[in-house]
Formats: sequence, structure tokens, C-alpha cells
Amino acid sequence: MVQTIIEAEGLSKRYGETQALAGIDLSVPAGTILGVLGPNGAGKSTAVRILTTLARPTGGWARVAGHDVVTEAGEVRRRIGVTAQDATLDEALSGRQNLRMIAELSGLRRADGASRATELLDRFELAHAADRPVRGYSGGMRRRLDLAASLVANPPVLFLDEPTTGLDPTSRARMWEVIRELVERGTTLLLTTQYLEEADALADRIVVIDHGRIIANGAPSELKAAVGGTRLEVTLTGPHDGAVGALAPLVAGLVDVSSDGRQLRAAVPAGSGVATAVIRALDAVGAVVDDVAVHPPSLDDVFFALTGADSPAAGRQAAGAGPVAPPRLPSQASGTGPAATPDAVPAAHSDHLHGAL
Repeated sequence: MVQTIIEAEGLSKRYGETQALAGIDLSVPAGTILGVLGPNGAGKSTAVRILTTLARPTGGWARVAGHDVVTEAGEVRRRIGVTAQDATLDEALSGRQNLRMIAELSGLRRADGASRATELLDRFELAHAADRPVRGYSGGMRRRLDLAASLVANPPVLFLDEPTTGLDPTSRARMWEVIRELVERGTTLLLTTQYLEEADALADRIVVIDHGRIIANGAPSELKAAVGGTRLEVTLTGPHDGAVGALAPLVAGLVDVSSDGRQLRAAVPAGSGVATAVIRALDAVGAVVDDVAVHPPSLDDVFFALTGADSPAAGRQAAGAGPVAPPRLPSQASGTGPAATPDAVPAAHSDHLHGAL
């Protein structure tokens, strides 16, 4: 039977009158990646703070690597690594010095710490800059060093908060490779990310948190299948007042219109063969089509359907029908009722752990 490494039941957190978490359940098998998504202020950072012992829950319980996050916080800390969104490395020290310092704090013998630092610098392609001050590192190098630092004690569980934010595409792709290698070696990861394609590419399962509750839980393929249908994307050579009306009989619900009026997006029935009909309808009103694409639903579609966050709704125009009801997704809802949930609540401890606190 596969061991459960991260588990929580009824986990809740209040800050005064504010309900940051409203009772969430989690179960993460060993050697897998759980992606945690949600709008800003949804409660995902609060959940991570509790799981990494940086905050105490108001209700419910959680265990990481078999240890309670409240009553056995020290044992949890010895078994986890945490990479925060903002690196907290000592910029005056070299990459090697940073890793050796963390090794010493983790209780490794001096010789073992030196060996581990060299191993990680090689593994993360930082050997060429090992003895240079971190202040001279590029953004991608800093993120790789920060991840290396979280692995000094070789923790079985790793929490990654926005690990590729600010990285260029090449550095992001390399970080994805590193994350996959960690999982192949048996590490269990909990990943929060603002890049939905990143969660789609890396996560075995995804939970979506909104207003302190889990509103969807499943494999990326399950969540996308639950949205149903396909997505139509039309690019015009220029904006046209009659374009939305021309699409109305052919699409379901609303048409998203880009700020420049050239891109139109909408849901269409699966296998409807609508592309030809769309071109004819737009041609009939004098709208010149530059491109038409029909594709399966993406994780973006799931996220927008569930939360409405960062949706292009500001440019959305009615296309005959009213708004489409959010789809019923796997394990949707953990409790009921709304709750205000600021994510940015000061923690009582450092926001950056390397499994050695």
C-alpha cells in the first residue's frame, strides 16, 4: 500500500474574525506532486504555513511524514525542506558557503556538509559559480541554489512556493527537470504556483482552494474533463462590432473579447465542427478572420470556471445566453459558505525553512 506522506482533516485557521481556512482535507501519497492552486487570498499560503509548522491551526489536524504538525513540530521540521517564493540566502556568502552553513545548522558533520554542498552544486549546475558571492547570481541561479539549500538534509518532503516565478523559459524548463528528478528519487512535493501550465505539467493531483475551502480535487485530466466541451479561439484582423452577435448562435454562454477587440474566445460543444460555421458567420457580417482554433479545455478553463479569478470577464460580452454555471468537478467543496481569507498573515517563525529548524 502506498504511504500517505501529507495528510490533513478539517484543517482550519482563524485570525480574529477572519476565517483563513475553513476545514480542508488533504492526502498526498509518497513520491507524488500535489499542486495547490487558488486566487490571491484564497488560503493556500495559510495551509502551507500550517503544514510547515509556521502557524498553528485553529481546528482539525495535519501530519507530515507521520508526525503531527503541532505536537511533533520538531520532527516535522527535520523531515521537510521549504523553498519560499523569495530566496532568503545570504548574498554576501558564496553558494558553497550558504550550503555548508545550512548543513551545519542541519546537524551534518563538517566533512559531510562539505561533500553534500559539492554534490548539490554539481547537481544544480552551479559548480562554476560555487565560490562567487550570491549577490552576483542571476535569478535562475538563485532559485536553483535556493532549491539546493532546501535539499541539504535530504528531506523526504519538499514544499515549493512559486518555484519558477521570475525565471526565463529556459530556466523554468530546467527547474521542471529538477523537480521531476526529485520525484523519481522518491521525494514528495507540495507545489504552489501561479503558472497553471506548470501545475498541469508537473502535478499528479491538483487541489483548488478558494475562500478557505477546497473546491476541486483531482488529477489534471479529471478536472479538465469535468469542464467539458472545447474552446474556440478566433483572431480577427481588426475589431468588428458585429462579431460577437455573429458568434451567438454557435457558442455556449459568453464570448470573451480581448482588450483590442481582435481575439474572441468561447466554449463550444465537443466535436461540433464549428470552425467552418464560425468563419462563414463572421464573413457574413464583414469581419475578417485571421485565425480560428478549437482545442480541448485547459487548466486555465478549470480555474476560471471555478473561481473567476483573473478571468478576462472585464472584456466579456453576452452572446445570447447567460453565464454558464460552474461545472461540478471531482471532490468539489469541503464545507459550505464563503469566508474571507487573506493569505498574507504574518507568521510567528521564519518564512523559510530548510528542514533544519
